[in-house]
Amino acid sequence: MSASGLTHPQAVTPTFNRAWLTPLELGGLAAIWGASFLFLRIAAPAFGPIPLVELRLVLGAAVLMPFLWRARSSIPPALWPRLALVGVINAAVPFSLFAWAARQAPAGVGAITNSMAVLFTALVAFVFYGERIGARRAVALLTGFAGVVVLASGRSAGASVAWAVAAGTTGAFLYGIGGNLVRRHFAGLPAAAVASATLACGAVLLLPFAVATWPTESIGMRPWLAGAALGVVCTGLGYAVFYRLIQRIGAPRAAVVTYLVPLFALTWAWLLLGEPLTPTMLVAGTLILGSVALGQSSSAPKAK
Repeated sequence: MSASGLTHPQAVTPTFNRAWLTPLELGGLAAIWGASFLFLRIAAPAFGPIPLVELRLVLGAAVLMPFLWRARSSIPPALWPRLALVGVINAAVPFSLFAWAARQAPAGVGAITNSMAVLFTALVAFVFYGERIGARRAVALLTGFAGVVVLASGRSAGASVAWAVAAGTTGAFLYGIGGNLVRRHFAGLPAAAVASATLACGAVLLLPFAVATWPTESIGMRPWLAGAALGVVCTGLGYAVFYRLIQRIGAPRAAVVTYLVPLFALTWAWLLLGEPLTPTMLVAGTLILGSVALGQSSSAPKAK
């Protein structure tokens, strides 16, 4: 608004852009990360979990490498062992667990368990760092775990998905540990540079295992395209968009994407793979996503 009380077009454009850009990026990121579980379902049977994750780490790190190169002077050599540790805890191992789960169960199972990472982050902060958890978040954790139990009781094509749920839940727990380590040891460093460094470290450490388990049979074009999309789009570009959102609207508001990812994962799997939405997945998803929403709302500032 100008001093004369008239609004000039030049003044309206930035506000308008901010108004539509954030919801667009949140929705786009949720669609991208939801598609990652679809790509896992397509590529994991052909590659195997560890070779697929190696491809994902290499491509994701390559996309984010410009951020790391720009911030290289701010990362001292003594910090690289910690970056390598986080690369294992926050990328290589959980990615492998979700890739393994994708061979055993529908895409929605992995996406639903993945959303528990938000609650596990709070739990790890409470147990290991003494952060207050609060009654509401404690209820949220119990509700989320109840959702995991319900999900583990389900079946897909007559087979139990319990082991896939266990793998996905373990992966989400590792994300909770990794998130706390990043927050405490890399505060002040550019987040995208840290992401690139941890992905690159994970790729280096996982390489011998990927070579040892690389499939002997030829891999078709469809799994290759799915693996490339998983690394470039879902990991590299997805992380870049997420950190852009954190810088613009803050981490709590950016975490809203957590609620949307399973919805997109289930939709993509239903549309493109013909995977059904079972009653067990619906009940478990409601419990888990509701618990995440409840846990997040407890950290929101109260109105004065």
